Amino acid sequence: MGKHGQGVAVAGALLLSLTLSGCGSDAAPAASAAAPKPSTSVPVTKPFTGLRPTSVEIPKIGAKSSLITVLPNKDGQISVPSVKTPMQAAWYRLSPVPGDIGPAIVLGHVDGNHQPGIFYKLKDVNPGDEVDIERSDGKKLKFVVDHKDEVPKDTFPTQAVFGNTDKAQLRLITCGGVFDHAEHSYKDNIVVYANLVS
Repeated sequence: MGKHGQGVAVAGALLLSLTLSGCGSDAAPAASAAAPKPSTSVPVTKPFTGLRPTSVEIPKIGAKSSLITVLPNKDGQISVPSVKTPMQAAWYRLSPVPGDIGPAIVLGHVDGNHQPGIFYKLKDVNPGDEVDIERSDGKKLKFVVDHKDEVPKDTFPTQAVFGNTDKAQLRLITCGGVFDHAEHSYKDNIVVYANLVS
């Protein structure tokens, strides 16, 4: 994606940081909590024939999912996959296609529907671990984790996650930290940063 696409991703960053509270809407599987209210997001998928990522796999943690595309909803917040399908990951369509210059954004639930989500073990990923992405053009891309952060949602590192880069990178994002029963969401985000190697 060219510089224009990178700018779009940055412009959408604030929207995403507001929405990441939706990346795990149930209590952690071991905790007991009242069921939260369902998300009010609009449908997260639309027909899309352009180049896109089709799957993500993180061998170290046994995570593998197809990728749906997500966009901002009518409230201006980025939609997330349904909490009823917590094993479904998503690509934020206003970010670069993985493999293009810039930070491609992939989102996944930490848990949902009273079971672990696709990124339940994302906190266990470390530098040097592999992340594989397949695209609709048949390319299979390998990214290697550079670092990860756990950050409070109210100080989400927008520039670090969405800022323009001079190489193809990947950001994997989910919820983490302490579960806030009153808000029905986690207080932190886990962000994994990875670089394209092949």
